[in-house]
Amino acid sequence: MGALFCLLSAAGFGAMAVFGKLSYDAGVSVDALLLVRFGLAGAVLLIVALARGALRNLPRRAVLAGLGMGVFGYAAQAGLYFSALTRIDASLVALMLYLYPVLVTAGAVVLGRERASRRRVSALGIALAGIGLVLSGATSGRFDWIGVLLALGAAVVYTCYILVGDRVTADISPLALTALVCTGAFGTFLVTGFVRGGTDLHFAPVGWLWLGALALVSTVAAILLFFAGMARVGPSVASILSILEPVVTVIAAAAVFGELLTPTQWIGGALVLSAVVIVQWPTPGRRARQAGRQTAAVDSSASARVAAVRFFGAADQADTHIS
Repeated sequence: MGALFCLLSAAGFGAMAVFGKLSYDAGVSVDALLLVRFGLAGAVLLIVALARGALRNLPRRAVLAGLGMGVFGYAAQAGLYFSALTRIDASLVALMLYLYPVLVTAGAVVLGRERASRRRVSALGIALAGIGLVLSGATSGRFDWIGVLLALGAAVVYTCYILVGDRVTADISPLALTALVCTGAFGTFLVTGFVRGGTDLHFAPVGWLWLGALALVSTVAAILLFFAGMARVGPSVASILSILEPVVTVIAAAAVFGELLTPTQWIGGALVLSAVVIVQWPTPGRRARQAGRQTAAVDSSASARVAAVRFFGAADQADTHIS
């Protein structure tokens, strides 16, 4: 059942971009989407975290760190991601965002948290070559460089978010951190909307259906399914299974919007996902570290990378806080 939970979680995350575009078709703005998504998801996750005791006796520093990551880091990443969706195809956004596991590896090496290895350098080269093919083969009328830069910006901000979060959130459970990050991001978009004179929530009624799906299916359900799956199969297997996420996005976007990748883009996408597998595939050394203390930055992100807010917890933390 653990593998099934992880696959269902990846499918939920993969549908996020499609729900976002369907919301836009109903007249929902980017600001309204982000406000409702984080408001609804944050409220539900806070209730779940309270019910499970995940928020009990949290240090003030941990609470502030979680909220701060939502206010500054995840709000910025989500804003770039969903803004990119207004300009380019969902499949392109999904594949470009999926550079981040390789970028996290590169960042960990640069910061001295991990040592450079032939495998990591090869993965980086493969990923960059894959993204080059994805972009060079883009022939859709909705393709533009502003959208590309927004999507790549989301991947870069996400990378920084993971590398920073790995250092400041070691003393907080994944579920509690997820709830706090969503709440912090909601605060950002609430204040932003107030400064701009209010967020327009007057859109077609069907827009609320897609926003509800975005918040409850592609955020809350996907997170909780991932927790349940990772508790049963471990972070390394869960991370590898999560590679289904961009595949679901590509297939769903083709079915709903008629978005089609060119043969060159399919090859590029396959290279990007292959690089992710290379980075996340467990080695004997990694398995030994996971059996003991909390792992280093790349392993920590691997255990956490598919939650909606990409929480940062080691395997032992997830096992402790999942019933």
